[in-house]
Amino acid sequence: MRRLAGLLVVPLLLLSAACGSDDKGSDSTSSSAASGDLPAITAGAKFGEKPTIAKGTGNPPKDLKVDVISKGNGSEVKKGDAVSVNYLGQTWVSTTPFDNSYDRKAPFSLTVGAGDVIKGWDQGLEGQKVGSRVEMSIPPTLGYGTTAQGSIPANSTLVFVVDIVKSTQIPNTAKGKEVPQTDAALPKVGTNTDGKAPTVTVPKTAAPTKLVSNYVLESDGAKVTDKDNVVLNYVGLLWKDGKKFDSTYDLGKTQTFAMQQLTVKGLKDGLVGKKVGSRVLLVIPPAEAFGDKATQGIPAKSTLVFAVDILAVM
Repeated sequence: MRRLAGLLVVPLLLLSAACGSDDKGSDSTSSSAASGDLPAITAGAKFGEKPTIAKGTGNPPKDLKVDVISKGNGSEVKKGDAVSVNYLGQTWVSTTPFDNSYDRKAPFSLTVGAGDVIKGWDQGLEGQKVGSRVEMSIPPTLGYGTTAQGSIPANSTLVFVVDIVKSTQIPNTAKGKEVPQTDAALPKVGTNTDGKAPTVTVPKTAAPTKLVSNYVLESDGAKVTDKDNVVLNYVGLLWKDGKKFDSTYDLGKTQTFAMQQLTVKGLKDGLVGKKVGSRVLLVIPPAEAFGDKATQGIPAKSTLVFAVDILAVM
């Protein structure tokens, strides 16, 4: 149901959650001597530098293995935290990276334990310190499994070097001053702060022809910029019939978006300038949404309605 993820030009890693094996694999890192050493970092060894990783030697570890290359002194990453990282990944048998964030000059953000990424990442990052550089060897059962992904063959052991740049604990709801919703021609959004989805009631009137971005709960946080990565909970509905087409609450996990990569103009414009910690009503006309194209069950020329909790920025 998470349709908005398709609006992003996402790094390869973000595509992984739906592609890996169903096998849960190991829940802990492996330190078995039989597994051998992880591939050497032959250049760019310091935190923040783009690394070069040697080809693995011998058989790769059968379980997840995590080596701390340099330990940071920041907070410990916990399940549910939003983390910002730089990374480079390649397969055990290759010296050619299949993906890295260093060349994009923009860290990658995810919520640990939310299933946004391969299981090896969720397990390997939890418990690490912010400011650390870690190297991970991820077996196929915690990676892409029996499915090939782009240049990555099926049943590949993956090797990543990851720099943990930042970690933020995510609240379960927006909070702030209730802003009166007095316009009868606009949807009404619930003001509950219990972490459950707010109600959204769409009026049976003509939809606005211009973007609407109004506070429902106004926090005192910093304003979202077009360069932020934002962590959101949201409900998305069609104006025409009030039908829900997307909800992070139904999935039980937040969604992180890179503002620079959002391709729906109304969603991006409606969030920029709004305060972190707030709940916002967005009404997006077709010209600033999907226009004349039907998209993943959303009819052409649809006006979209969102109730969005801006939980954090990275």
